[in-house]
Amino acid sequence: MQLTDEELLRYSRQILLKDVDVTGQLKLKASSVLIVGVGGLGSPAALYLAAAGVGRLILADYDKLDLTNLQRQVIYQTNQIQQTKVAAAKQRLLALNPLLEIEPMALPISDDNIESLVSSVAVVLDCSDNFLTRELINKTCVTLKKPLVSGAAIRLQGQITVFDKRHMESPCYHCLFGTGGEQELTCSEAGILGPVVGIIGAMQALEAIKLIVGFGQTLVGKLLLFDAATSCFKEVKITADPSCKVCGTAQNE
Repeated sequence: MQLTDEELLRYSRQILLKDVDVTGQLKLKASSVLIVGVGGLGSPAALYLAAAGVGRLILADYDKLDLTNLQRQVIYQTNQIQQTKVAAAKQRLLALNPLLEIEPMALPISDDNIESLVSSVAVVLDCSDNFLTRELINKTCVTLKKPLVSGAAIRLQGQITVFDKRHMESPCYHCLFGTGGEQELTCSEAGILGPVVGIIGAMQALEAIKLIVGFGQTLVGKLLLFDAATSCFKEVKITADPSCKVCGTAQNE
């Protein structure tokens, strides 16, 4: 696989970075990423991954675009209301970068499809908004040893971390939240400021690029918390739980 003259020009500003270079750009071109949820988090994440030259993006979201989404889901336009989000997002992403392969999936994530989706990609981005989906994604990523970039945001707070069971010391989502430790509030119930999901979604794209290209330090073992009211980040160390029912010794009991 080689980069065409058009690709060399399109991606020239990041190829200039010694951490990326042509080798890293080729890795991006050859890679596939699954984005579960193309809403407030998935929108900026998908845009940045498409712009960076990730060769194949699978977009999983069964919702249709609503007027209330447009305040924060920056991938969409007003004239796309009532389209499925994945179809509307595909239009936008190909307009941004026609060199990509975009696979829309307007179906819920389930036991029937999650394994085939995760097994076909290099990195999974969890941009979903409910606990059961997050647990299913996590369990599958643990089983298949695929890195998972997990983001969440509500009101004026956001958080992001990376779970990567290719490394035994990495925790998984269940280690951190257990069974229902996450408060299940939606944006329609609690509210959300658009730039908050923009910041977390962009960081999810950044972590995915680092995982694919192989530079820097990822957020494995670290939960990064963002408070928009103070514009401050706080880093919390997280560790694997030996008794975790998903990735620990208890999984075989």
